[in-house]
Amino acid sequence: MAPWPIGVFTSVDAGLGVHLDVAKELGIPTVQVHSPHAGTRNQAAADKFLSQCKESGITVTCVFGGFEGESYADIPTTTATVGLVPEATRAARAAEMKEISDFTKLLGCEAVGMHIGFVPTDRNGANYKGLIEVTRDLLDHVAKNGQRLHLETGQETAEHLLEFIHDVQRSNLFINFDPANMILYGNGDPIDALKKVGHLVRSVHCKDAKWAAEGVRGKEWGTEVALGEGDVGMERYLRTLKEIGYTGPLTIEREIAHDRERQRRDIGTAATLLQKLRAEIL
Repeated sequence: MAPWPIGVFTSVDAGLGVHLDVAKELGIPTVQVHSPHAGTRNQAAADKFLSQCKESGITVTCVFGGFEGESYADIPTTTATVGLVPEATRAARAAEMKEISDFTKLLGCEAVGMHIGFVPTDRNGANYKGLIEVTRDLLDHVAKNGQRLHLETGQETAEHLLEFIHDVQRSNLFINFDPANMILYGNGDPIDALKKVGHLVRSVHCKDAKWAAEGVRGKEWGTEVALGEGDVGMERYLRTLKEIGYTGPLTIEREIAHDRERQRRDIGTAATLLQKLRAEIL
């Protein structure tokens, strides 16, 4: 596959991302997939989805896990509910991620992705050490399936994410870089962050956002917008991806599932923009 194939975030049955037919209609050759619900993580579901992908000429590049009870209503709620960080749900969610890894293997895909949550800042605290332990155990399971785990950016600064990955000490832990999330969470300039973590980036999202007001960054959400209309700077982003040697898919993510028609239009416009920039930069 040529460098920088266009991608889109889609779903088997969990309702996130766009429907596969949108990717087919737009001629998009790769997809990241949100994992299906627990009852349909089986061979039959995998075979059906792969058949649909084959008919459409689409390759699955990463399967993302997500959990019941997660909420992105605001930043404090996200901190309390998302990923493996909340201690009350940690063990059950780690077990579920292992199941998602197994389903990913049925799809013939070598990458599993997730938001691990807001990694605690105290590297000597019990919560942090517990998170390290469960992440190592998950990564060992993922490795047995011949896979990498990609942590999506945004909930930590680039520096703290690098500290966490260093402390986990596993060779199959990498990064799914989402520039808009750095802005939405108020955790640093996305291009600066990309340069710092670039050696670990194995997949990316192409998503755009505007900063929250300066006094509330990190406390209140920024605003997601259509690709090319925000503060990321898509040309600068792609030129930096080239600098760090990234050649994988450019996966469009547009999180407005409540407005399917606008989502479809925005993804089409994003694909056109990325194709134009790709032709200019590569």
